[in-house]
Amino acid sequence: MTGDRILVQLKHVVNEVAKIAHETFPKLIEIKTDIPRDLWTVSADPTQMHQVLLNMLVNARDAMPHGGTLSISAENVNLDAGHSHTQPGATPGPYVSIVISDTGTGIPADIQGKIFEPFFTTKEIGMGTGLGLSTTLAIVRSHGGFINLTSEVGKGTTFCIHIPATGTASGEALASVKADLPMGHGELVLIIDDEAAVREITKETLEVYGYKAITANDGAEGVALFAENAKDIRVVITDMMMPVMGGEAVIVALHKRDPGVKIIATSGLTDKRKIVTPPDARVRVFLTKPYTAEKLLTTLKAVLRGGGLKA
Repeated sequence: MTGDRILVQLKHVVNEVAKIAHETFPKLIEIKTDIPRDLWTVSADPTQMHQVLLNMLVNARDAMPHGGTLSISAENVNLDAGHSHTQPGATPGPYVSIVISDTGTGIPADIQGKIFEPFFTTKEIGMGTGLGLSTTLAIVRSHGGFINLTSEVGKGTTFCIHIPATGTASGEALASVKADLPMGHGELVLIIDDEAAVREITKETLEVYGYKAITANDGAEGVALFAENAKDIRVVITDMMMPVMGGEAVIVALHKRDPGVKIIATSGLTDKRKIVTPPDARVRVFLTKPYTAEKLLTTLKAVLRGGGLKA
């Protein structure tokens, strides 16, 4: 997960993600931010930083089904040799620290060491792949950073993300999260996925970058939504592994309704041959989860232009 690294002022990314949370999270959740203007800069892929923070905020939201407080803060810190020694792969020096806290259900002590493992999830079957936190940690580590966790059942959870700093804040125009990514122009996209976090992050990302989006939580609902909005929907993004109606059945149904429909297939399984049997002209592109905002946006733009890689 190296991505394209540029000089980034993380306050822009944090503020952008906080804005999404303010606009889309339930009103029962109070969102507080404390982001200083003089944060140091970091060398990072801004879209990956966006993904990390959005994943964290969505997890915090899900931990507060009855409401609560979500706090987002940041600060410049200098880690000495003693502190960095306690973190695998960390080195002494300047870091930008981003702290995300919730007043939710908390994480039991006996599973705190497992939450970053791939496919580990505490959610009900069909509600999550367990890839969000493992992807988040992989991105942070690829940037030379690390994550600290503190949590208490019934009181809440705090994640502290440390990213190595490359310089002090300056008045220069630094990259924001939208830098060099293809923007939409109001095109309507249908997202079909049984994992709530994936649906919402994908929808929020598309809306931030100029698209319109509607979502369905299973294949049957997705086909019904397509039937209602077929004239307006430009692209369908569908997961392949879903209850009620799987991705292959969805693709057949959509093509029966509209042979020209543009479909992007996705799955958390790494071997696409197990999901879609090539060649299949009905599928324009196959995306393996987890995918970055950059990959999603560039793929979507290519499909809208008539391109794409058949699965």
